[in-house]
Formats: sequence, C-alpha cells, structure tokens
Amino acid sequence: MLAAVLTAGRPSLEIQEVPDPTPGSHDLVLKVDACGICGSDLHLAQKYKTQYPGVVFGHEFCGEVVALGTEAEGYRVGDRVIGFPLAGCRQCAACLSGDVAKCATMTLNGIQRPGGYAEYVTVGAPEAFRMPETLTPEVGALVEPLAVALHALDRTPRAAGEPVLVLGAGPVGCAVALWARALGAGEVVVSDPMAGRRRLAESLGAATIDPLHEDVAEQFAKITGSAPRVVIECAGAPGLIQHAAEVADTDGHVTVVGVCLQPDTFTPALAVQKELSYQFVVYYRRRDFARTIAHVTAGRLSADRLVTDRVGLADLPQRFESLMKPNEDCKVLVRPHH
Repeated sequence: MLAAVLTAGRPSLEIQEVPDPTPGSHDLVLKVDACGICGSDLHLAQKYKTQYPGVVFGHEFCGEVVALGTEAEGYRVGDRVIGFPLAGCRQCAACLSGDVAKCATMTLNGIQRPGGYAEYVTVGAPEAFRMPETLTPEVGALVEPLAVALHALDRTPRAAGEPVLVLGAGPVGCAVALWARALGAGEVVVSDPMAGRRRLAESLGAATIDPLHEDVAEQFAKITGSAPRVVIECAGAPGLIQHAAEVADTDGHVTVVGVCLQPDTFTPALAVQKELSYQFVVYYRRRDFARTIAHVTAGRLSADRLVTDRVGLADLPQRFESLMKPNEDCKVLVRPHH
C-alpha cells in the first residue's frame, strides 16, 4: 500500500510503498476514508523527526473494515468505523474506566503504531466505534479533535451560562467554541491574531478579538459585560500561559489544551495574586468519543465547518509542509483513496 512516511529531510513526508497491514487476533484493518492533519503531527515533524524515523502519522481517522482478526468481535467486512487511536493493556483501572490515555502501556496510532496517512490502517476492535450511516467520512475524521475539545470543557469548572474565552482559533480552539455553545455557554469569545481564523470562529457563532490590536480583557468585558473567569488556551504557543494569567479575572480558571513543545515561562506571582486555578488536559476518554458521535449524529455540532481543505496522498507532503508556516487553515483532511 501507499503511505506518507516521515523522513529526515524536506519535505518531511514521503509517499512510499509499505507492506499492507495484517490484523492481529483482535484487530480490524480499515481502508482509510479520511484522516485529519493534527497540529501535533506538524510539531513532531518540526522538532522531533529524528526520534520517529519512518513513522506514519495520523490519529484522526475513520474507514471501512476490509479485514479482521479471528477474535475481533462485533464487526464484519464492510462496516464503517471511527478509530479510537489510543490502545492500552485493556486490563488496568484506567483502561476499564475508558481513560485509556492514563494506561502505563498506552500506545497511539500515528506514533507507536502506524497511523492514517495511508491507504490502510489497523486498529483494535475494542478501540473502534461503529460509525452511524448518516455521518460522512469527513465528520467521522473530526470526532477525535472534537473529543479533545469536549474533554477540555469537562475538566473546566464553569457556571451554567457563563461566558468562555478561547485563546486560539485553530482546529482545537474552534472545536472548543462549537462545544461551548452546544453546552450552554452564555457567550463564546475567541482570540486569534489571524483574520481568516477569526472569520471561521465567527461563522461558528463566536465573537472574536484580534489580540495584536485589541486589549483582550477589555474587549471580552465589552462583549460579555464581565471579565473572563473561564479561559481555555488552545494554541500551545510560548507565552500564552502567561497571557492567560494576565487576562483572567480574579478567582478565574485556565484550562491548557494547547501542547507547547518548547520551554515556556510565566510569572507565578500574578497567578498567585489572582488565586487562579490551572488545569492541564490531554486526549479524552472513551465516553468523550461516544458523546461526540451522538452529538454530531443528532446535528447538534456543525462539525463540517471546521474542514478548510482536502488532499489526496500524492499532494500530502507539500500540503503538510505548507501547514508548518503561518496559515489560516483549520482542519485539513487526507483522503487517501480520492
């Protein structure tokens, strides 16, 4: 099969012939319908490519079952599946509760196991979710980033109807904005320096702020009538943890979703003075996937608006490279068979 393989040069990805996957006893082999390009893949390719030679990225995928192991129960060839990319031991307390990210042996499609930037991918049957017939492959591939956003909001204490400030209008920031509105936030305000991303956030029903030309705290107060007590950082850029402390109200809460892969600093005295609480979050639980699938199936999340481009495998290396530069894309999907 064809797959986009991480290389040490430029472009970072190279389309290569690799062996077709064969299922283990509990596995499904999927013909990949769609796979999202995640910012974490871009960061890893920029910063840590020598640590992952030959890896096939892609952990936001869905597809059709084309082969299955002898003990892969509940599925048949032809079933459409959304992949839950985290796999653990399936026996510890974390796995049994659905919080697989906390399993000591957790592995991820796209890092420790081949991912969805390929014609085919393997996922464990216990890690699969059946995709409702009404969902398009594009929405199926958005379940993973939407589950990230839902998990972040679940870990964010807030009162009913309270306004929310989101820092960053990339895929996760826009997903948080979608979920915040669906879960009853009084007003969702998104801060991002890029005009195109602000326009996308506005199309999702959020108010926006340009942090390069506007005072974020002042503008938030003008829009909502109060200072930001709930701040969700979704960009992962250096300086944003400090920025969140600066704009948050006294007794406020900051949830850090963005993954910054370089050293960062902030002034603890400011957070201490305001008695801020910080919560760092990662991944999601199985119930976040299930709840996300239920919401998109019922039409309660306009998830397809997050998609700004689609590429086939042949065009993926150059498109992947372009996303490492400043851009106004939200979610770009890989369609390996299109």
